Amino acid sequence: MKRRFQGFKIQDLGARKIPSPLTVGYFKTDDDRIIYDIHLRRERGGSRSGTPITMEVAGPREMIYFDPTKVKAGIASCGGICPGINDVIRAIVMGLYFRYGVQNIIGIRYGFQGLVPQYGHDVMELTFETVKEIQDLGGSILSSSRGDQDIGLMVDALERMNINIFFIIGGDGTMRAAELITREVTRRNLKIAIIGIPKTIDNDLVLIQKSFGFDTAICEAVKIIQCAHVEAKGAPMGIGLVKLMGRQSGHIAASAALAQGDANFVLIPEVSFDLEGEKGFMKCLERRLLDRKHAVIIVAEGAGQDLIPGAFPTEKDASGNLKLRDIGLFLRDQIERYFKKTRIDVNIKYIDPSYTIRSVPANAGDSILCGVLGQYAVHAGMAGKTGMLVGLVNDEFVHLPFKAVSSQRKTIDPAGNMWMQVLESTGQPSSMKG
Repeated sequence: MKRRFQGFKIQDLGARKIPSPLTVGYFKTDDDRIIYDIHLRRERGGSRSGTPITMEVAGPREMIYFDPTKVKAGIASCGGICPGINDVIRAIVMGLYFRYGVQNIIGIRYGFQGLVPQYGHDVMELTFETVKEIQDLGGSILSSSRGDQDIGLMVDALERMNINIFFIIGGDGTMRAAELITREVTRRNLKIAIIGIPKTIDNDLVLIQKSFGFDTAICEAVKIIQCAHVEAKGAPMGIGLVKLMGRQSGHIAASAALAQGDANFVLIPEVSFDLEGEKGFMKCLERRLLDRKHAVIIVAEGAGQDLIPGAFPTEKDASGNLKLRDIGLFLRDQIERYFKKTRIDVNIKYIDPSYTIRSVPANAGDSILCGVLGQYAVHAGMAGKTGMLVGLVNDEFVHLPFKAVSSQRKTIDPAGNMWMQVLESTGQPSSMKG
C-alpha cells in the first residue's frame, strides 16, 4: 500500500517508463523523505493531523521520464554573479553527458534575456570540452542579467528550441519567475521540466540550509577583516570599517565576524541601532577606543538605512530590489564628524570589497556543494520532475517547489543562537538603542 505524506508536493510530467541508464545501487523513490522541521515541539513541524511534514529526497530514479537519446537541455544563470555558478554549469553538463548520454545541451546567454528575441543573444553549445575547466573561473560563462521578461515569450522560446529540460540558476526573484514559467508550460500542456538550482551569496533563501557561494564569500570577507584589523592596530585610535554584502540579511557579516574573531561591532539589517545617545553606537565605539585604542566594525549593506537622512529608499533596480543608500560611506562620515566634535583624533580606514567577494572562483567546499546540486538537478530533470529546485535541508538534498523558497527571505533572528554567538564574539552591547 502506497504511503501518504503531508508535505511539499512535487509536480511530475508523467509516468516514468524508461529504465535509467545509470548502473548504481542507490536509487531513490518518491517515498524516500525527510522531516521538514526537526524541532517537533513547534506547531509548524507537523500538520493538523499530527503527521510530520516531509520533503522528497533528491537522487537518481530507477525509471526515468525522458529518453536520453532525444533530450535537449538548456541552462541559464540569472541575477547577480556568485562564486560557483560555473561549477554548477559544469556539473549539469557532465552529469547529462556522462551519466545519461545526453548529447544536445545549450547555454542560454544573459539569463532570461536570452529567451527573448528582441535582445538578439546567441545561445552557446555546451559540451564536455566547453566546460571541463570552467570551475577555475569566477562569474558565469553564460553571463547573466536582471529584470522581468515576458513569461509567454520565454515559454515560446523554449517550445521553439525544442528544449525538454530547462535548468535555471538563480535567487528568490529568479525562482519566482521559474514558478511562473512552470505554470505557463503546464497551461500549454508542454512536456518541459523546469528545474532550479538556488543561488544567493547572501544565504537568504528560506528553508535552504546553505546556498552555494556563501562559504567562498566568507573566506574572502575574512581576508578583508584581517586587513582592517591590521590597519586599525597600526595607528593610534585606529578604526577599520568594512562594508559587506547583505541587503536584507546579515548572514555574511555575522558569519565572517564569527570566522575571524577580530570584529568589535557587527551591524546588520535585522538589528536596528541608534547613532547618538548614551547607548548608541557612537558612544559604544568611543568607549571601545578609549579602552583598547582600536576597533574593527563590520556593516552589512542593508543595515542602518533608517539613519541616513531623507526618505527611505523607494527606487528599485531591474530585479525589483530597493536601491540602498551607501551605509558604509555614511557611517564613515558620521564617525569622523562625531570624533571631531569630541576632539579625539581617530584614524579610520574604510574598505568596501562588496563586488570582489562575489567575483572569485568557488573554494573547495562550495565546489563540492555545486557539484552535488548540479548532479541532483540532472537526476530530477531526467525523472520528469518540474516546478522544483534542489536544496540542502537538514544535511539532506531534497526537492522543493519553487514557491516554498520564494515566499520570504531567511534572516538572522535577533533572539536566536547565531546573533547571541556574534554578541559573545564581538563583545558589543546586546542593544545600541535608547
